[in-house]
Amino acid sequence: MQQHITIIGGGFAGLTAAITAREAGARVTLYEAHGTLGGRARTAEGPYRTNEGPHALYDRGPHWTWLKQRDLLGPLAPLPALEAARFRFHRGGALRRTPPLGFLRHTLRTPEQAPVDTDFLTWATGIAGADTARAAAHYSGVALFHHDPGALSARFVQERLHRAAALPPEAKYVLGGWGQLIERMASRAWDLGVRIETDSRVESLPLDRGPVVLATSLPAAARLLGEPGLTWESGRTVLFDVALRTRKGDPFVISDLDAPGWVERFTAQDPGLAPAGRQLIQAQLPIGPDGSKADGVAHAERLLDLGFPGWRERTVWRREAVANGRTGAVDRPGTTWRDRPAIDRGDGVYLVGDQVAAPGVLSEVSFNSAIEAVSLALAPSPGRAPKPLDLKHA
Repeated sequence: MQQHITIIGGGFAGLTAAITAREAGARVTLYEAHGTLGGRARTAEGPYRTNEGPHALYDRGPHWTWLKQRDLLGPLAPLPALEAARFRFHRGGALRRTPPLGFLRHTLRTPEQAPVDTDFLTWATGIAGADTARAAAHYSGVALFHHDPGALSARFVQERLHRAAALPPEAKYVLGGWGQLIERMASRAWDLGVRIETDSRVESLPLDRGPVVLATSLPAAARLLGEPGLTWESGRTVLFDVALRTRKGDPFVISDLDAPGWVERFTAQDPGLAPAGRQLIQAQLPIGPDGSKADGVAHAERLLDLGFPGWRERTVWRREAVANGRTGAVDRPGTTWRDRPAIDRGDGVYLVGDQVAAPGVLSEVSFNSAIEAVSLALAPSPGRAPKPLDLKHA
């Protein structure tokens, strides 16, 4: 009998699992609580097409090849050479064109050279000195969204630092925003015959059913499974988006080396994200457990004051939000991705997403966990006919 797989959650991980399972010959039903697919990979509608999730794909990552093989990658946003030259580093209270020399040397170290059991700041200080170690830790915040990267496992941080600072850059941007990628993935799933039910919130898992892949947030999965202890640490980050009237000479990126923070002008490489004569800037400023949205906004405004003269008078639109536990897992010293919540929860239930036991950086964790979950779900085992899920239709 043809295997049936139920997928709960229609974001990047859920769609990856749905396409993979259907290509393997399984019948697939995907339930999404919202009216649209995408999860944190959505791109906002309207004149300013902001991304709600990770902005970049790393071209050496496993999902890059998978997407390319299926013609799902689509066009990428090219970065003009002139714009690349407008990368700035905030260091010592001023904007600079280059980072410390020791910082560049340290980024070349491979993750395997870093210990798991030691925090990044201690390890990097012993190798490159305190100033370089702090600068490297703060730079890595672009791929960590955490207020204190230096306190995390050296192996974990170095992997992200090594890839975020790679030359030539590994990070590539989907033209039109991540929503375009989600649309292509959704179309692929439809064409393969995946049954997609939007506006359908799953309230509980029945005892007698086929394999289920939970592609939800970790708190949502914990509620469905009745496992309140199903948690893993993530970051808290203020997301600050602003649209300005265009001015020549504005920087492309400001990377804060004095404290974790990143400001990027996304219309530098993808002008279609904003109307003509406007430029879209998105910033992420990590805050600690006791930090407030106002703290992150103030940090962003200080960086804009330095790099974008007259930005307040040029502002035509702005938006502020806090992403709490929505930016992927972080690993403390003594832990690796293997210590995170397991994919196989037993009884035919599999957990996927960016905070589970799978390797990779940012969305790569979601991808790898989705592939692994489908592989486990389709492994030969006595099959039973699935029962309908308990749904709440919006």
